[in-house]
Amino acid sequence: MPPLIAMPLNDTTVSPGLLGFAVFVALAVATVFLIRSMGKQMKKIQAPSEQDLKQREWERAQEARGAAAAAKPAEDA
Repeated sequence: MPPLIAMPLNDTTVSPGLLGFAVFVALAVATVFLIRSMGKQMKKIQAPSEQDLKQREWERAQEARGAAAAAKPAEDA
């Protein structure tokens, strides 16, 4: 087997070439589509407001008080 001769590295022997450029463009296009899709999905999300969360917490507390009050006379009897 003949020995491999090391070629000197310079700008003409090493370059990403057309394949490297094509991969870069494909990744850029995929990133753009993913960002657009994420934007659409984020617009669909309907998060409750702070006031809605406080209202629900208050309603749960009222239901718990009502259940405790209803259960207390039954225990005394």
